[in-house]
Amino acid sequence: MKAKKVGPVRARKKPRSTDPNQLMHLLGEQSTVMREESIPLPSVSLEISKYMAALGSKGGKIGGKKRLETLTQERRSQIAFKAAETRWKKARKSSS
Repeated sequence: MKAKKVGPVRARKKPRSTDPNQLMHLLGEQSTVMREESIPLPSVSLEISKYMAALGSKGGKIGGKKRLETLTQERRSQIAFKAAETRWKKARKSSS
């Protein structure tokens, strides 16, 4: 009786499926797994944040003027009346 040669024990890999859908699922999982050695995403820099704030502010200024041009005088009066009512309700509540 011959003695068996004992070598290093290796983990067995599961055989890959031949089904294309299962294979694509496996490859998708492997490619999206977060690993410790993966490169972290850069944080948003202060310059980009300031630029986007300025861009939003610019759009807001344009939007108000454009809205004023498109609203009719009657609709502007309705909006102003509603705003005044709201202010008076707040004033009544705080004085009570």
